[in-house]
Amino acid sequence: MKSYIVIGLGRFGQTLAQQLCALGAEVLAVDKRSDLVQQVADEVTHAVVGDAQDKEVLRALGVRNFDCAAIAIGSNLAASVLTVMNLKELGVPYIICKAHDETHRRVLEKLGVDRVIIPEQENAQRLARSLNSHNVLEYIELSPDYGILDIPAPAAWIGKTLRELNIRAKLGVNIIAVESGKKTNVAPSADYQIQPGDVMVVLGDNYSLEAVQKL
Repeated sequence: MKSYIVIGLGRFGQTLAQQLCALGAEVLAVDKRSDLVQQVADEVTHAVVGDAQDKEVLRALGVRNFDCAAIAIGSNLAASVLTVMNLKELGVPYIICKAHDETHRRVLEKLGVDRVIIPEQENAQRLARSLNSHNVLEYIELSPDYGILDIPAPAAWIGKTLRELNIRAKLGVNIIAVESGKKTNVAPSADYQIQPGDVMVVLGDNYSLEAVQKL
């Protein structure tokens, strides 16, 4: 089970924390406003009131033991910068941070943030799915219930044809394309034999896509 600390519980942070927890991750939600913490307390693993700009608060929360920290503080550039610096000093292995514009993004990237998100460009639900899937290269939400994901071909599929795998009948998803190196085979035939290194572009409902991710 992956573990996340989500710092900042505005609309984006709350949605991200809730979605990660719904996908089976362990989530610690943190904000200095007690009312926001209370709003998510029943929907995440743990929720605490704390100021992430205080390094000792983060140390006490054991942030170095989490797989990832997501900073969703908002438009306060100084607060997000200080929080990033604290998390890096405490040894958090992977840091994601919300930015409110391109200038904010550039500052965060210079600090070595692993992934910078501008909410207008990437929503929290899509981010949660991509974070919680160790083998998903990209997830595109088509609707609240359906999406497309790019996933490396599972080892059990290598050397078999799409006809042999019968993926649609067994898993309820459609292989709409196969990326092999720099080539993309759109609507591959049933006789296509999956090769090592192939990336499968899969269309389906979220429940079926989650099953594919576990292969």
